[in-house]
Amino acid sequence: MAKKKFLSLAVALFWGISLVFAQAGYKNPVLRGFNPDPSVCRVGDDFYLVTSSFEYFPGLPIYTSKDLIHWKQIGHCLTRESQLPLKNAYSSGGLFAPSLRYKDGLFYVICTNVTGGGNFYCTAKSPAGPWSEPIWVSIESIDPDIFWDDDGKTYFVTQGNEGIRITEIDLKTGKVLGPEHLVWGGTGGRFPEAPHVYKKDGYYYLLIGEGGTEYAHSATIARSRHLLGPYESNPANPILAHGNRKGQGSPIQAVGHADFVQAPDGTYWAVFLGFRVTQPYAYYHILGRETFLAPVAWPKNGWPQVNGDGIINLYMEVPTLTQKPWPTEESKVEFDKEKLGLEWQYLRNPDTKNYSLTERAGSLRISASPFTLSQTEAVSFIGRRQTEHQFTASTALELVGAKTNEEAGMVLYQNNTHHYQLALSRKNQRYVVQLKVKVGSLAYVAKEVQVPNPKVKLKIEGTAQQYSFSIAGTDTENYQALGNLDTRYISTEVAGGFTGVMIGLYATTNGNKPGAKAYFDWFSYQTEP
Repeated sequence: MAKKKFLSLAVALFWGISLVFAQAGYKNPVLRGFNPDPSVCRVGDDFYLVTSSFEYFPGLPIYTSKDLIHWKQIGHCLTRESQLPLKNAYSSGGLFAPSLRYKDGLFYVICTNVTGGGNFYCTAKSPAGPWSEPIWVSIESIDPDIFWDDDGKTYFVTQGNEGIRITEIDLKTGKVLGPEHLVWGGTGGRFPEAPHVYKKDGYYYLLIGEGGTEYAHSATIARSRHLLGPYESNPANPILAHGNRKGQGSPIQAVGHADFVQAPDGTYWAVFLGFRVTQPYAYYHILGRETFLAPVAWPKNGWPQVNGDGIINLYMEVPTLTQKPWPTEESKVEFDKEKLGLEWQYLRNPDTKNYSLTERAGSLRISASPFTLSQTEAVSFIGRRQTEHQFTASTALELVGAKTNEEAGMVLYQNNTHHYQLALSRKNQRYVVQLKVKVGSLAYVAKEVQVPNPKVKLKIEGTAQQYSFSIAGTDTENYQALGNLDTRYISTEVAGGFTGVMIGLYATTNGNKPGAKAYFDWFSYQTEP
């Protein structure tokens, strides 16, 4: 009996110690790769989060989590062209920073389509959708949010060039009911933006981003006893920033654009954007702005402070909620399901007849459009985020019915003026694979090799500093290297914009009439954190 008690005690102690260690620490970012401008809400024990998507369709990915650390995508807010007009949207146009809120059984996503309609919000009973058609709000601004006050009124909170404005609206119609009130201009940093209002301990707290969404980005906060002000700035601002001496050597830069949420245990947390530079002091980034997480200390009647001193680490050694990870996703997509996974997105509104998962069982067919990746049209393209600097992506491709100069392949796409392509192309009576470079006004073929037939495997391997490109026949694993290209030339610092690198599959006739078809048998994406 004593032996059994000892074993039971040992097992209980083991699991107790394991539980303690399991709830102490996590890795940042919690959403990796192009996932900027996060906004979060909690309903019961579940957390939900939305991020920006710009010119990609469907728009505004929605994620869920039980612990704020492990997230699973459950849908997109905008899945119909009627909700999201993106025709000819320029790179980094489309959908800017959204907010996600919940009230009286309905979820609300509030956002701006800068190239197609302005400010709007949509509603849904489930965050997985379906979401309503947009309700438009005739206020010229970006970064909107909704706040419901105790008086039963609904207020639109937005960014203007001069500061943050609050305006009463009709929740059912979006109609503006009163004047716009300029309530706070921030602490003096450029581009006061991303406003969120919270009510706590009788104060209205106004959290914003300042400094622009680059290296001087930060989060600052003010408070007032009245929603419309006047607002008092926190003497300890900014509460989150890496554009200072403490943060200057961090691999995480440009932290800001934050949103707070309270967990069921009463603790407060912040989600916010930042990006991982290629290495300390080599200040360029390719993955886009990502979603990070940090604890918030918020004493009664006091000011909130993010992670003590506003500095964030890649590994956060802090107590966490009980961690509940999701099952690991498969690294290889066989294209044997009825729909593409939620990780895939199109560029702008797609011509749906150019895509099929049923025409050839177990393959994705992409019909070549006349438009190229350098244009802002409905190019034939699907892409998924590059989530780590170190990765391997590969696919098997057959090009059917191609005429001279028509092509299909893989692309590392930052925007329409900066991308690298690994393309299988028809060249008179031959087939070639080309490594193509597009960097601003410079466009050239870095390498070309002839292949025996229009069937090939393509592979791209990445590190923080370079991409490596190689090819193989579909019946061998013996890959032939084509060349290496620097990552920096498709970084945000060179290309500009607000997005990150997408790894895409595409097909184009390069201006010819449609005819060629590309069949992708599978796609594999493996990473090393």
